[in-house]
Amino acid sequence: MPVSFKIFPERGLVYVRYTGFARLDESSEVFGRYATHPDFRPGQKQLVDLSDVTGIETDYVKLFALQARKADVFLGHDVQTLLVYYAPTSVSMELAESVIRSWEPSGSVIPLIQEDEGESLQLLGQPERSFEELLQTAR
Repeated sequence: MPVSFKIFPERGLVYVRYTGFARLDESSEVFGRYATHPDFRPGQKQLVDLSDVTGIETDYVKLFALQARKADVFLGHDVQTLLVYYAPTSVSMELAESVIRSWEPSGSVIPLIQEDEGESLQLLGQPERSFEELLQTAR
């Protein structure tokens, strides 16, 4: 599956990775697993790695339905959620920008786009400078 996630409960961080062609139905299914995961907590920081996305589904009705579902989860609590999208390619940047636009009316979700792994991690308060290092050292 081209979408996966790993929760680091001690850090209040979720690492989400997309590879290949990004399909909205798969994104929705994986988000549902995250939202019902025993380690899910409101306000967990999200690191969304889009570096290996090769294409994106452009069904805006599905995208806004997925974003509405995410809003129900992220906005249903009195905490802010920081989302950092790592988008170093033109395809990943296009995807990140379309998702960010859907969050604009929200004050509870803070979406950012970065093109550098180290800066992405720094924004999320992580000591590592690469995603590989994060995956190797974080628990």
